[in-house]
Amino acid sequence: MTDEEINIKVNQVNGIGGMTVNERLFTTDLMDLFDKAKKTDKELAKRILLALKVDNTSIDKILN
Repeated sequence: MTDEEINIKVNQVNGIGGMTVNERLFTTDLMDLFDKAKKTDKELAKRILLALKVDNTSIDKILN
């Protein structure tokens, strides 16, 4: 999935800032992609989290 496709999914959700990371992943239908990327492609996983507006400190904790 491209960054553009990820951003389209994220931009379709209102109020994403008030959600937990899991809620953001579920609501945008990116949970499965993220779970796979977390195991095999950390850079893609990071790009997904950044698109979901997750802060860098949290991203580091999630991916390490």
